[in-house]
Amino acid sequence: PLNTERIYKMTEIKRVVSIGAHSLDAELMGGPLIVKYAKEGAHCSLLHVTQGRLEDPNATKEECDAYLQSLLDQNARAAKALGENVDCMWLGYVSSNMPSTEEFSARLEKYFTDEKVDLVITHWRGSMHPRHINTHDAVFRAVKHMRENGSNIKLVYGETFEDLVGFIPQAYFVLSDEEVETWFNALNQYTVFRGGVNDFPYQKYYPTNLKIRQIESNSSGKTVCYMYASLIENKLW
Repeated sequence: PLNTERIYKMTEIKRVVSIGAHSLDAELMGGPLIVKYAKEGAHCSLLHVTQGRLEDPNATKEECDAYLQSLLDQNARAAKALGENVDCMWLGYVSSNMPSTEEFSARLEKYFTDEKVDLVITHWRGSMHPRHINTHDAVFRAVKHMRENGSNIKLVYGETFEDLVGFIPQAYFVLSDEEVETWFNALNQYTVFRGGVNDFPYQKYYPTNLKIRQIESNSSGKTVCYMYASLIENKLW
């Protein structure tokens, strides 16, 4: 199996961004790579496109504001847990006011250019969730346009249980026990990951998936995988 560490050399990647449609998505997809790159001194960012909202239609403005602040606090704690070179940002959108793909991708392209981003991690398009698809489309469009104009920016898709339709593992990373601990410490900053929001078994699914990817890649330890942006990359590795 392919190993991204031999393709995108650690020393060549100085600026990494993981973009998730909701809080926790960026950490689930990009967390393992961010742990590795941050240790090598790369500046890493978690971009959260939207934030959740209280489902109670009778919630007061104060209750909604407190819920939003709680999510932003969880974003910040998760970023800090991933490494000292890691920060986070909410793009300011909510589910009901997502911009057009054109507007969204233009904003991302400007951000990638201004920040001199080397590597972007985001959702694969085969998702059950519309905002995951929206995020994929905007990121893909921004990176593709930059590549067409001479940029060497790279794009990979991370794995989440919501984006598995057509997802093909192509690059595998073996994680040390310390890296696994760091990643899960970050994920556990989120109430939803700890089971406090819904009944999806995050804390069983993701450790089990590390073992599944280890077996399929014949790796030496717990393993995560990524998929290449095949419509952008123009050579085989």
